Parts: sequence; structure tokens; C-alpha cells
Amino acid sequence: MPQDKSVILKVEHLSHSYGEVHAVRDISFSVKKGDIFSFLGPNGAGKSTAINVLITLLPLQKGEVVVAGYNLRTEREQVRRSIGIVFQEITLDRDMTVSETLEFHGDIYGLDRNLCRTRTQELLELVKLEDKVSAYIKELSGGMKRRLEIARGLMTRPKLLFLDEPTIGLDPQTRRKTWEYLKSVNAEGTSIFLTTHYMDEADELSDQIAIIDNGKIITSGTPDSLKNSLGEDIIYIETSDNLAAEKILLTIPGVKKVQSSESRIVLLSGTDGTHLLPRIIETLTGHEISVQAVNLKKPNMDDVFIHYTGRELRE
Repeated sequence: MPQDKSVILKVEHLSHSYGEVHAVRDISFSVKKGDIFSFLGPNGAGKSTAINVLITLLPLQKGEVVVAGYNLRTEREQVRRSIGIVFQEITLDRDMTVSETLEFHGDIYGLDRNLCRTRTQELLELVKLEDKVSAYIKELSGGMKRRLEIARGLMTRPKLLFLDEPTIGLDPQTRRKTWEYLKSVNAEGTSIFLTTHYMDEADELSDQIAIIDNGKIITSGTPDSLKNSLGEDIIYIETSDNLAAEKILLTIPGVKKVQSSESRIVLLSGTDGTHLLPRIIETLTGHEISVQAVNLKKPNMDDVFIHYTGRELRE
């Protein structure tokens, strides 16, 4: 595979199966150096399988992958030394201290002892745990443990850091703080591959997002381009006859897409919704259909996910 020096991760035609079950189906994407890339998908979409292949926990069956310039098929050890990983579950030894945790990790990777101590101090300052250097893991809060895991993942100065649900289970304030630490890590030059169940997190942090479902990448782009793909506005309407109203709404210029249910109609508008609304109400009223409730909002990442997968991420 030709190497692009501006790309930290290149995936081409990746497929992986468990017997007759095709978990990942011919996916291709790339992550630019210095970017935060979010990989989103509902449970069972193939997300975990793809990630486990990329971090060398599963064999590469089909396709080609280059990580930090190393071929995943032939240079697995070099790939492992180029990445850091923070798993979804806490994997810290509760009877070790904060400094012991980081220095032990450095020892495993063969770092010089003096370098380990220097990096331990630097990373604890980065994640605001410098006052916990001698504290035992069992004494830390959940947010502190997560921040320590991020620091541990950075101990070897990885070129690419994989974060699997880094803020799951944290309270909103701690989540926000963790975002700040991740932005700091990224600003220092580490590219980040992120999975998350929080759409606001993906929107806030990501340079690029890819959505996977049924083993295939169904859309990708910047947060803004994905939201803009839905249209200018989303309009929710309740009428006296939603089924009849749906057919009429499809004839109105500026209406991009209509989805109806017994309780409401959802419109995707290709133009400014505030200018489109009077025309919608006038047209429906002219057909003797009364408008009982209206709500207008800009598309967000939850709307994008539901639009492309047909379900909410937590499902």
C-alpha cells in the first residue's frame, strides 16, 4: 500500500469473519496525523472487531492496514510500539500507587528508569494528578482512574492513541474535564482514535467521524458536513391528519425529506426552516389540515446517527 506521510492510519478493504458471521465487510478509511477520529456504531455493528484488528488483538484476515508507517500484516511489533490503548474497562492494579503504575508500564516497554520518572511527572501534570503521585489506585475516584489510564496510554509517547469509551460512567463535569485533557494530549501531537456512545462528545472533539453499521461504513466526514447532509433544519409537526399531511408536505419546495408516524411528522428542510414554516402551515391549512404543534431545531449528531442507521446509538 502506498504510504501518505500525512496519514497516521490507513485502512483499505478490511474484512473480518467469525466462521459464517461477517462482522466487518470491506471497510476503508484513513486518519490524518494530528486528528481526533471518532468511530461510531451501534452494538453489533462491527466496531469492536475492527478496532481489535487495528490494535493487533485479532489477526488481519483480509485487507491492508498501515499504522504510523508500519504494515499491520508484516510489522505487528512495530505497530504495537507505535500505539497506546485505553480500554473501556478500568485495568489498573488497585494495590499499586499512581507513580508505580506509570513507571511499571514504562518498564514493560523497556524505557530507561530516569526517563520513566521524568515522563511520569510530565503526564501527571498533564492530567492534573500530580498531587496523587503516592496515592493508591483504590483511593482514586472513577474520574481520576480514567485520567490515570490516559496518562498510562501516553507513557510510551504513542503516535496514535486508541480510546474505547474513555468517559463512559463518568459524571458530566468529569466528562468535560476529560475532554480538556484529551484536547491537551492531541495538541501535543498525539493522534487519537476514539469510540464513544456520547454524540455530543463526538461532535465536540472530532475532526472526522465514521459511522459503521452491519459491518460497513455507511457515512463519514467532519461533524459539520454530516449535520449539514441532513439539511438546514429539522421540523417536527403534529397535525390533525399526519398521513394526509405527509403526502402534501412532499410537494412543497424546500422540503427535503418527510418521515411520519401516528404522533408526529419529521421534516428535513433544504432551506432555512424559519422561512419554510409559514408556507408549510399555509399549505396544510389550505387542505383543511390543522397544525397542532411545531418545533424547529438544527440537526445534531444524534439526528445524524438516527438518520443513517435508523436507530439510536444506545440501542
